[in-house]
Amino acid sequence: MYKPCSIIGILDDGWDGLSGHVRARLAAASCVIGAARTLELVAPHLAAQAKQHDMDGALLRVPEWITAALSEGQTVAVLATGDPLCHGIANMLLDKIGAANIEILPAPSTVQLAFARLGRPWQQAQIVSVHSKDADEWFSGATPQHGLYALVRAVAEHDLLAAFTSPENGPERIARALLAVGYGDELRLSVASRLLLPDEEVNADLSLSDAAARKFASPNIVVIERIASQPRRALFGFADAEYVQRRPEKGLITKLEARAVSLAKLGLVDDSIVWDIGACSGSVGLEAARIARRGHVWAIEKNAADAANARANAKRLRATNYTLLEGKAPEYIDTWPDPDAVFVGGSGGELATLIQLVLSRLKSGGRLVMNFVTFENLATATNALAAAGAAWEVVQLQAARSQPILDMHRLAAQNPVWIVTATRKETL
Repeated sequence: MYKPCSIIGILDDGWDGLSGHVRARLAAASCVIGAARTLELVAPHLAAQAKQHDMDGALLRVPEWITAALSEGQTVAVLATGDPLCHGIANMLLDKIGAANIEILPAPSTVQLAFARLGRPWQQAQIVSVHSKDADEWFSGATPQHGLYALVRAVAEHDLLAAFTSPENGPERIARALLAVGYGDELRLSVASRLLLPDEEVNADLSLSDAAARKFASPNIVVIERIASQPRRALFGFADAEYVQRRPEKGLITKLEARAVSLAKLGLVDDSIVWDIGACSGSVGLEAARIARRGHVWAIEKNAADAANARANAKRLRATNYTLLEGKAPEYIDTWPDPDAVFVGGSGGELATLIQLVLSRLKSGGRLVMNFVTFENLATATNALAAAGAAWEVVQLQAARSQPILDMHRLAAQNPVWIVTATRKETL
């Protein structure tokens, strides 16, 4: 039994590419909804009395049009590109209209066609979409709201990627973004343009710099492939000397031993939202970003030289899920999403106020971790936590590292550090 609303996948070969069954459903529809370019492909074959709705710029009205037509006993056909369930309109309509009223009749995805033209299997490919409003150019510290964020993060995680593009967010912009992040010859970018049209074109295995300098016809699909393996690196626990930091050395980096314990106390998972307050060289926040690879780290640092060092470290580590702002907390913090974990490495003299703010924003089950080297700051912190009714514990960490002396070795002590971990009382 046919359902009253069909979501029909169509490609640029139009009517000729549709099966007889799909043609019949479309020709019988009394209400047809689609983008202007897809409506043009089928207009000569629609019923004379069929009402057409152009959904360009009016996507949110589509459920309303469908509901109105169904209430009048009409049959509806919605045109979508390729497979409507692959970054298409079907997900939204299933949620708004209900599966009981919808039949999905997909065409091959343009991703399938692109890989077919390239002659490569695609079952391992990660598929993303930048087919949204103009994302503007990528920049260091971009947040998850940036239109290229999902793609840039996917490249960090996957060796093979396919991207639905748009005229604004096209292959050239994608290539520029990946170059800005720090990728180079290890990636190749292929572009399949105007699939199934007479002027179809496939440009395979371009370097990023080559792709960034070209212009590609729309519509197109981008395939990104890593042709050289990434260097294997530890997830966290890098040597202090690996970080750009202020010289001469003044202790303005959380040492490896304290960093490892602090990261463990933060209780991070792969999608944690993390705040790093008083980032200094960025060591804690950047290693948190590697652990919370599907999350994001928001960091703040008041010292311009330290902030510059943190940005340099972020670029070297390709930490594209890390946003550093220059300022004194709590400046900017009201614009950040509520955190799962907060690390405080420096408070700029506003420690008690900052603790109250963090506890008010911390998600249920979240943790606040603070490092102190002075009695005074430790006392301020524990008093503020007690006043706020928070649960807390303190670990004193005192480490020593081996150091050569003549032809032997001795232990050189590091400064003792108090590591304070706190949660809101109601989350216990």
